[in-house]
Amino acid sequence: MTTGRKGAEKPDPTAVRPYGDTLDDGKVQTSFTLPVPCGERAREAARQVVGEMGLGNPQVYHMQDLGEGYTYFIVYGQLESAVDFTEIEVARLESTRMEFGEINEFIEEKIGRKITILGACTGTDAHSVGIDAIMNMKGYAGEYGLERYPMIDAVNLGMQVKNEDLIARAIERDADALLVSQVVTQKDVHIKNLSELSDMLDAEGIRHQLIAVCGGPRISHELALELGFDAGFSSGSTARDVASFVVQQIVDRELAG
Repeated sequence: MTTGRKGAEKPDPTAVRPYGDTLDDGKVQTSFTLPVPCGERAREAARQVVGEMGLGNPQVYHMQDLGEGYTYFIVYGQLESAVDFTEIEVARLESTRMEFGEINEFIEEKIGRKITILGACTGTDAHSVGIDAIMNMKGYAGEYGLERYPMIDAVNLGMQVKNEDLIARAIERDADALLVSQVVTQKDVHIKNLSELSDMLDAEGIRHQLIAVCGGPRISHELALELGFDAGFSSGSTARDVASFVVQQIVDRELAG
């Protein structure tokens, strides 16, 4: 821990801990459900579970009977260990975020034609909010969706689209990019589905022709790269983020031959 000019404590980036009431106190809030009936034994079970997580001084803040022998808990604990923030390295997107007008001008000047982007929720995923926020004209968070961009032919295929159907449409439309949204993540079904899509694109011999992008609450750029995609966008990303990356990647690939 370091001290500022007026004696105020400042974070030590080489030993970062969670912050609760005071800096560096290590306080953590966790929530979970246990398959036990609500009561004092359940409360103690929750305390012990948090202790097994390695958190000290566990305190049950909230306990709620969910019925049928299940109980929900919110428990506080304290983390003693720390991480060295200065040693952390993660995969990051290498693109410049452009404005709406800049993106269209970039496409017109650097690519010289409209580009085609297909978007879909694939597999059994029926949560279309994410892909709609990126694709639909009305957009998200005050930013237009890709359908509003005059230099982008944006095709939203909707939800529960089979991987083979998405690939067929991509071939039919001679698509430049695929955007795949994955919200359902139970038992890592999103990883299985995205891996399958990546393998199928390779098998069809068209992977090198497309910019493949995936997104969702549990999608990181690092995970996307591991699964064979060009980029991953998590919650809070907008059409401008995605479009900026896609158009720059198209140009980079064309320049690379």
